[in-house]
Amino acid sequence: MHIFKNANFDFLRYRWHAIALSWLIIIAGIVTFMTKGIPLGIEFAGGTAVIIQFDQPESVQNVRAALDKSFPGGGENVIVQSYGDPASRQVMIRVPHVGAEQGTSLSQTKQQVVDALHKGGVGAFTEKGTQIVGPAVGRELRTKGLTATVLSLIVILGYLAFRFQFSFGVGAVVATIHDLLITLAFLAFFRYDMSLNVIAAILTMTGYSTNDTIVIFDRIRENLRSMRRDSLHHVINASINQTLSRTIITAGTALLTALALFFFGGEVLHGFAFTMVVGIITGTYSSIFIAAAIVSFWRSSAPTRAAAHAPAASSAPIAQQPQRKQKPQRKARAS
Repeated sequence: MHIFKNANFDFLRYRWHAIALSWLIIIAGIVTFMTKGIPLGIEFAGGTAVIIQFDQPESVQNVRAALDKSFPGGGENVIVQSYGDPASRQVMIRVPHVGAEQGTSLSQTKQQVVDALHKGGVGAFTEKGTQIVGPAVGRELRTKGLTATVLSLIVILGYLAFRFQFSFGVGAVVATIHDLLITLAFLAFFRYDMSLNVIAAILTMTGYSTNDTIVIFDRIRENLRSMRRDSLHHVINASINQTLSRTIITAGTALLTALALFFFGGEVLHGFAFTMVVGIITGTYSSIFIAAAIVSFWRSSAPTRAAAHAPAASSAPIAQQPQRKQKPQRKARAS
């Protein structure tokens, strides 16, 4: 199936525009991270999360006011937010510290939250769920998530450097780091929690982006052999155009699935689906503009060496060497 027939877009023409746009988003994300940070999920920060469903609609401000009465000095750290569909009348309450990590003490904070709501005069409610993670477990999960991300980048660099050339490996890793920074920037913009689901989405998005990049790089490698007399700029553009339909179809189907999870997957999968949507879009964008641009910068846009050293065609006549003049032979004297 071909979406674009005889596509001939000059993608490398806009590589500086794409790089400038990426830097703008990354810098804005860094500023947001430095000023506001990225909220950590219960898995990484540790703490207690209690999901409450009210019989009648109840405002978040009333719930917070009831908790402030029972958490003196610590009420500011308690996070209260709507959970799921507003029609479900559910609220999630997160307390960052759980105290001791053994025995029945793990449930003390949860009971403290429930008692505070009863004393605060809010409406009737029921407990729908509780999640408790100790600080030591949170630190361990945070370390493992970071280690998994770094190791994946190292393996990608090694694989592409072995299969293609080192410049292709650098281009793929730079594009992957670009996708990671852009995704983290959007997570910071929209205040999504950094959770295990989000880490899983980031690693999945890395695989999608690398797959698109490998397809383009494989076509570039093939065209470098068959288009030896063309400049590298033309070879890269031709390769991206030849794989453009495949890239759009693959990314489009994955994006539709992520959008379905985002709108219909519920609150639990909301962060995962949002990360996938952003990752698929930026991964396709980086495979076309960023990864290819890095390769073009690394190898320059001069004609390929094979073309420069190609033997000339042998259609011209071979120059003849001047023949030596033969001395005239003397006639034999008649005897």
